[in-house]
Amino acid sequence: MSDTRIALDLALTVRHDGPGGVGDGLRTAADLTRWLHRHPGLLDAAWEADDRALAAVRSLRAALRALLAHAVRPGAPSPADAGRLLPLTEALARLNATAAAVPTVPVLVWPEAGEPAADDRPAPGDGAGADLPAAALARAAIRFLAGPDRAALRACQAPSCVRYFVKEHPRQEWCEPSCGNRARVARHHERHRTPPS
Repeated sequence: MSDTRIALDLALTVRHDGPGGVGDGLRTAADLTRWLHRHPGLLDAAWEADDRALAAVRSLRAALRALLAHAVRPGAPSPADAGRLLPLTEALARLNATAAAVPTVPVLVWPEAGEPAADDRPAPGDGAGADLPAAALARAAIRFLAGPDRAALRACQAPSCVRYFVKEHPRQEWCEPSCGNRARVARHHERHRTPPS
């Protein structure tokens, strides 16, 4: 899974949840365990989250969303973030500190029927189990934010959407077709609204 997809998927665990509300896909340690297991290659299949790991990942997510909001400038950030963004220096410090929490070593992976690839893995003997998922996610976020996909990052401006997305073609304006439909319906209602008498 690409660093871009991992970073965006983490940011998208914050979601629209009804009229004006924002929901959290990572409310419990069990939610985090399920989410991480849907992202192969990040952790050992037997790994289970605890409350400390959940707090670390949610803290990282707040920093990531602040940095995504910074990256889409001069465009507007996600409405979910507009009123509660971390300051840029704090978000950067949090992301970098999280990435450094678990020392890594480069490992060469070369599948029998594939191309070789380099990957960072936790250094042998490191016991920072609760910090491991947050550190791995922070490194993916750093690679995404420093990589070429960042230039195509956008905040969806459809009504009630709180998502960020990477613009994949020149005419793409929303994260999903359903957001485009909601935006068109909202514009239609605005144009045809009768003024008060």
